[in-house]
Amino acid sequence: MQRKILVTSALPYANGSIHLGHLVEYIQTDIWVRFQKMRGHECHYVCADDTHGTAIMLRAEKEGIAPETLIARVLEEHTRDFAGFHVDFDNYHTTHSPETRALSEDIYLRLRERGLIEVRSVEQFFDPVKAMFLPDRFIKGECPNCHARDQYGDNCEACGTTYSPTDLINPYSAVSGAAPVRKASDHYFFKLSHPDCRRFLEQWTQQGDQLQEEARNKIREWFDQGLNDWDISRDAPYFGFEIPGAPGKYFYVWLDAPIGYLGSFRNLATRCDIDFERWVRPGDDAVEMVHFIGKDILYFHALFWPAMLEFAGYRTPRHVFAHGFLTVDGAKMSKSRGTFITAGSYLKQGLNPEWLRYYYAAKLGPTMEDIDLNLDDFVARVNSDLVGKYVNIASRCANFIVKRFEGCLARIDWDLVDATTVSREAGLLMTLTGSEEALRTAYEGREFSRAVREMMRLTDLVNQYIDEFKPWELARQAGQDERLHMVCSAGLQAFRVLSVYLKPILPAVVARVEAFLGLAQPLRWDDHGKPLPAGHRINPYEHLMTRVERKQIDALVDANKESLPAAPSPQRHAQHQERQVNQQASPAPQATPAAEGSQAAYITIDDFGKVDLRVARIVDAQHVEGADKLLRLQLDLGGEMRQVFAGIKSAYDPEKLKGRLTVMVANLQPRKMRFGESQGMVLAASGEGPGIFLLDPDDGAQPGMRVK
Repeated sequence: MQRKILVTSALPYANGSIHLGHLVEYIQTDIWVRFQKMRGHECHYVCADDTHGTAIMLRAEKEGIAPETLIARVLEEHTRDFAGFHVDFDNYHTTHSPETRALSEDIYLRLRERGLIEVRSVEQFFDPVKAMFLPDRFIKGECPNCHARDQYGDNCEACGTTYSPTDLINPYSAVSGAAPVRKASDHYFFKLSHPDCRRFLEQWTQQGDQLQEEARNKIREWFDQGLNDWDISRDAPYFGFEIPGAPGKYFYVWLDAPIGYLGSFRNLATRCDIDFERWVRPGDDAVEMVHFIGKDILYFHALFWPAMLEFAGYRTPRHVFAHGFLTVDGAKMSKSRGTFITAGSYLKQGLNPEWLRYYYAAKLGPTMEDIDLNLDDFVARVNSDLVGKYVNIASRCANFIVKRFEGCLARIDWDLVDATTVSREAGLLMTLTGSEEALRTAYEGREFSRAVREMMRLTDLVNQYIDEFKPWELARQAGQDERLHMVCSAGLQAFRVLSVYLKPILPAVVARVEAFLGLAQPLRWDDHGKPLPAGHRINPYEHLMTRVERKQIDALVDANKESLPAAPSPQRHAQHQERQVNQQASPAPQATPAAEGSQAAYITIDDFGKVDLRVARIVDAQHVEGADKLLRLQLDLGGEMRQVFAGIKSAYDPEKLKGRLTVMVANLQPRKMRFGESQGMVLAASGEGPGIFLLDPDDGAQPGMRVK
């Protein structure tokens, strides 16, 4: 049965370049969409630039241009980069469009009619020089906990404490430098805490397969903490859509960003005569809406977005597929190391985009786990799998067919089912076609790494067949022409089946394969079981792919060390700078490294002597209810017991901490938290890469010993 699938990827923010971290999502989505289209389903893949918000407004002002000029320029850059990596959108649009404006207003007004919009007075910091209210990330000041200077208005990067902007000491505007004043303003809230919303979301998120299991588990934590109403408005000046009936009030960027999915699809539907209402309204069970997103925006896509759609009378998502982040060589992408690589720089250096598509596919699974781009492994895997195995099949067989048999393939009867009488060639081809179901299941379930492993297993079988019969030796032996013809024809028939399977991942290479094989039509999924007829004529073989050279990777890294600007954060969406914190957590102070490439100021031995570092044994470790990052530790300092809250939950299983030694700051002033009093700080190492690592004293150290 033909499916009708509307597919989206998260909207990239129009305030920076596409980088290799972004491409994890768009390549993953594109592979899945290409697979669906190869199977004959009606599948529309739409996306758009996310163009609104304070960050866009301020950047345009800094450049001395209109925001519309800025977003038009970035749209052109993004479109070019996606096309360079063969990400084939059916429509790539902008949220600053009449379609998105109309849909935003419609959804808002419908929610208001349902009693789910409420106006409340909110006190915020106001910049008297710029005459604008300041989002949390545009306010800086002194941390109220550790007194580090120049910290953002929502959390301290030095000690990890979260707080409200009004808690900052000596706050100042990151926009003008002026001291902000507190000022009240009416804001518009979507009442996510309403009982109707909660009932719907508990059913939508916890039943069926709309979300992955790990996403459902995270949602349950948020339910336990309580759903907060969502501030969907911002005050002028703001680049966005004005709220109907509320002069000077604008939709917050995160409200109209997901509506941009529908805006892009409406733009496509208008141009291509698609029944938009049928696709976006409930009723037609054959229609599916599927979102691919990063795990950092799960809250918006699994709570706010489906609730907005449900109570505004729109279709809710059939699936929300969340994925993890990208690390490079085991560490967070780094500008100083040259591993924060833009899509444009990769293409400019002349690297084949399908190398990266294949490598990502070989790493991607259906979970929210991060994936790592190991540059040495990247070189080795591409050269081994794609050059040494896949395209090698064609290069080993094609020239014999062209030069000795006028380019015509031999007849192979491979539709026999009796394994005792089937020929060696037919048996090989039947093995390849017999893997179709497993590969189809893997593609459908986004288990691309499993699909790649199976395809490389099949590729090995084909190469083993060629090695067994050695066509280069048959060509030198008299009377072996028939056998040579059969072996090389079987190799190319197998190569065609493998190309069907690899086409969602390698669309450009397979397009050249289709031309080389002289195919009248592009390969479709069900062509895996349809052999080319005897006498089919192929074209002369031309190289399909070159090897990756390590010097190319080194040049790419060097180019990004020199050329990248220092502004954008590697987080997926710059609008996170504006979003409100929806979960309450107060991590205990943690050791944080100095900024990369810098060294902390020197201290004297007397300064160091003021810090009482002690060996401590972890007697007990427990999760902290209501905290995402914290563990409650009971520490033995040689007879004295201390309680410490440590932000290490993501790195350690509490049960495995019990009994081990660590090091703590014993004379840190106790800090009252909503979970209890934290009476010190355990020491841990962390860096740009993932992971937190507790300090572990050498054997023989005893609780209470001083570190000096």
